[in-house]
This record gives sequence, C-alpha cells and structure tokens, in this order.
Amino acid sequence: MVKEIPQEIISIFQALSSAGFEVYLVGGSVRGLLMKRPVKDWDFATNATPEQIQSVFPNAFYENKFGTVGVPTKEHGTVEITTYRKEGKYIDKRRPESVTWGKTIEDDLSRRDFTINAIALRLVIASEARQSKAEVVDPYHGQDDIKAGIIRAVGDPSQRFQEDALRLLRAVRQTTQLKFTIEETTWKAVMENAKLITHVSGERIREELLKILGSQNPYEGFMLLDTSGLLQEILPELTVGKGVSQVRPGRHHTTDVFTHNTLALKFTTSEDSIVRFAALLHDVGKPKSIGKDEEGHVIFYNHEVAGAQIARDICDRLHFSKKERDKIVTLIRWHMFTVDEKITDAAVRRFIRRIGVENVKDMMDLRIGDRLGGGTQVAESWRLKLFKKRIEEQLAPAPFSINDLAIDGNDIIKELGIKPGPKIGEILQKLFEEVDEDLSKNTREYLLGKILELGR
Repeated sequence: MVKEIPQEIISIFQALSSAGFEVYLVGGSVRGLLMKRPVKDWDFATNATPEQIQSVFPNAFYENKFGTVGVPTKEHGTVEITTYRKEGKYIDKRRPESVTWGKTIEDDLSRRDFTINAIALRLVIASEARQSKAEVVDPYHGQDDIKAGIIRAVGDPSQRFQEDALRLLRAVRQTTQLKFTIEETTWKAVMENAKLITHVSGERIREELLKILGSQNPYEGFMLLDTSGLLQEILPELTVGKGVSQVRPGRHHTTDVFTHNTLALKFTTSEDSIVRFAALLHDVGKPKSIGKDEEGHVIFYNHEVAGAQIARDICDRLHFSKKERDKIVTLIRWHMFTVDEKITDAAVRRFIRRIGVENVKDMMDLRIGDRLGGGTQVAESWRLKLFKKRIEEQLAPAPFSINDLAIDGNDIIKELGIKPGPKIGEILQKLFEEVDEDLSKNTREYLLGKILELGR
C-alpha cells in the first residue's frame, strides 16, 4: 500500500514524525488506498497543535478555528493537516460551538461521519522502501463496510446527522459515487432527519449536488435523494412535477413531469455536471404552465420561459456562479428549438447566436436526453441529424457576425455625415439582420446604398 503513496506525501509524514509527533493519513485518502482507487486529496491527523505544525512547515497557513493547517505542495495541491480534536455541542446543525484538541487518533476518528471515513493509516517507513508498511487503525470496522459496500454512520446515526446536517447529503453522495448501499439504520435516520438539510448553506448543497451529478450514477443518486425526502427540501420546484401528466394523443410522453425530468438526466449524453443539471430541470416550468388546448388535451404553453426563470431562481439560491447559471438558464430557455428541415440557413444561424457557439453540443446532448427520457427509442431523429449537419455547415469556417459585414461604422459616419452615436449601432444591426437572411447581399456596393436608405 505504501508504494501507492506519492513521495511528496510521505515526506510530510516523515517531517512531522521526525519532529516527535504522531501523524496518520485519514479520510478519503485512506479509503481510496484501501479500495485501490486514485486519491485526489491527501489529509493527515496529528497530535501536533496548529502552531507546532506551522513550525515544521513554515510555508503552511492556518486561517480557521478547527485545527486544520494547509501545507502547499508542488504536485498535490494543498494538503490539510488537522490536530486531533473533540467537538462541543452543535448549535447550528453544521458546526460545533467549540473545538478542543483530542489526545489520540481514536478521539479524532470518533467524531467522523461514516465508518468508511473513520479509518487511519500510520506509515512505518523503513530504510529500504520495500520493507515500509502501513498500520491500520479501524475502531469502527470501516474496512468490513468497504468490502460489503455499505455506508454506515459512526455511532448513533441520528446524532451524527443532527450534529451536522450536511452529512445527510454526504451519505447519498458517497453512496452514489462508490456504488454502495446505505445501511438500514443509517438510511432510516436519513429519512427521519431530512428536513434538517434546510440548515445547510446553498453553497454546500450545490457542491454535493454537483458531485452527484458528476458521478457515473447521477440518476440513481437523485432517486435516493427523492426517496429519502431530501429532494423535496432541496429542489421542491422539481418534485412539484410528480403526478403532473404529460400524456397527449400522438405524443411519446407516457410519464409525469417529474419522472420525465429525472429520466432526461439519466439519458443525457453529456458528462458535464452543469449540463446534467440543466437536463434535470429542463421541464421544471411545466407545472406552472399547464393548460388545455382547444380539444381539451394537456398543454404546457411557454413552459421553457417559465422554466428558465425557475432555474435562475434555483441557481441563485444555491449560489451557482454567473457563468454556470447563465449556461443552465440558456439551455432550458431554448431547449424547445425546432429541427424542421424547412427552416432557413438564417434561422440556423440565429439559433447558434441565441444559445452561443459554446453551448451547441451541450444543447444537442440535452435534446437527446429529452427524447429518450420521454420514451422515444431512437436517440436522434433524422431531422435532428440533419439539423446538426446544418449547424456544422454554418460553423465552418466561423459563424457569421456583425463584424463580417462588408462595411463598418466608419462607412456610415462618412456616408451620412453624422457623428458617432447610438444611431450607428442601430443601422449596423438593421443591415446585419437583412444580410443574415441573404448572405449574397453582403457586398460593399449594396450596403452603402442601404446606408443612405436607412439614414433618411
């Protein structure tokens, strides 16, 4: 096992150990090593105080009250070293009101969330590398749970979740990522304490949701969130679609809105968490837009407009970045694009500009998820394939823009004898719209004539 640990990480262990302190690898890094999975984050626990850790690593930083010191490394980012600790009473369902330093690694492991995360490794480094070994400290039998594929709380699960409500989401997220199952008593406690998730900040909820969305099993993860009751607390706008029928004669939809949204997530081809979130929410506006057509059949007029606004509110509540929010809103707002083979090239170009070149592939991925999630057996219709081909043609060599006009603002100023101002932009926009409908008009002679006509 030691041979899987990078030398830079071993050096941190050796530095603390040589200074006379106990030090253990803990958390996800230990779980990763035991499961023979790649380790992204390396964390240590030690009996050294933060000040003592900083004396060993002068370039370290300590900016919190929880005993965690960050040590920058060249190849592995910031490695966190935390003093053994015991925690006082939790008053806000997230953080303890006080932290005291623990005396042993067992003290530290007793405060952790799940048994698979309550395992520590002490490295025994020999002069000859092949003789080095790792000693395992596993008071809660986390190794057994890893082998059985079980997420089990350390101690009383209700107490663990009431201490820190984020653990509710972590239970589902780690179950999803690892393809484990949640132990019965722990699962019961998740469901009984689901409402506590409202005490957790939007940022932390977003982080966990994106990790679920970025896993290999996002659909299964969201089904767990739903069954547990967490989804109702986190995304009530999504669960309101339960029981809202979409069935119409001649249409492929056979499920309610909620089921369709979750199946769209399941079948979306993108591996991007943001695109997957857009797929999950793409029809979130349907319950708000429900109505009847002239024949009395259900219809969701302009649901994409309502859905875009709902998605914007969700993204703001969960503190997505502006870039992420705008992408999600754009994909939802325009996901009802037509692929009729009779639309003009100008209409194809307008579609590209409307959603942005950078979102074209993501929109196609979402459309596939929408189709398959609606019950269609074929991922791409012949019309969608043709539409994608026409998009490629318009993107080569580059999409037509106002900067590609055969004239510019200086020509307008010269022809009309006017000063720079808003009128210049207005005329350029009108010229662009006309030329975009017929690219053959993009000649200097024709446009100079139109300038005079528009300037009257």
